[in-house]
Amino acid sequence: LSAVKYVIVACLLMIQVVASPADLVKVRMQADSRMASQGLQPRYCGPFDAFNKIIRTEGFRGLWKGVLPNVQRAFLVNMGELACYDHAKRFVINNNIANDNIYAHTLSSIMSGLAATTLSCPADVIKTRMMNQAADKQGNYKYRNSYDCLVKTVRVEGLKALWKGFFPTWARLGPWQFVFWVSYEKFRQIAGLSSF
Repeated sequence: LSAVKYVIVACLLMIQVVASPADLVKVRMQADSRMASQGLQPRYCGPFDAFNKIIRTEGFRGLWKGVLPNVQRAFLVNMGELACYDHAKRFVINNNIANDNIYAHTLSSIMSGLAATTLSCPADVIKTRMMNQAADKQGNYKYRNSYDCLVKTVRVEGLKALWKGFFPTWARLGPWQFVFWVSYEKFRQIAGLSSF
């Protein structure tokens, strides 16, 4: 990776730490909608109520529950997309599948999205479980940390459980990869920069 890509990854990881409370609220409210569909009372009546209740019951630090798996997930997504894209594009062009044009960029972005999803899905499952867990009556949590969550998930549900939600995740990442990489290549072309 070039120095610019390292800076981009570092910035994205810092942004992930800052945005983690909003992600926590999103994960909890999504779980609440599942509770409501089962006839149970949701924990929160909106995002502000969620922020309020989390701070009151878990403290201000509670807003960053699951931040480590969140950062790990962001790292794996970025590693998958940034590293894979260049290799995929080189492969497509060097094997005469397509020239350095939108077809090569599209194929490379599809492969980049697939790699990012494959790498990040286990961390996404762990992140969601860590963020969504609630303490029992004694104040204990089901998972002590990311590693404990990983081990317990695989032990109870099998290795395949780490890729739950793979296709919806790829359906979300795939279009993003396409728009990002095709735009990136176009901006490079406009700026007169070489492809590699």
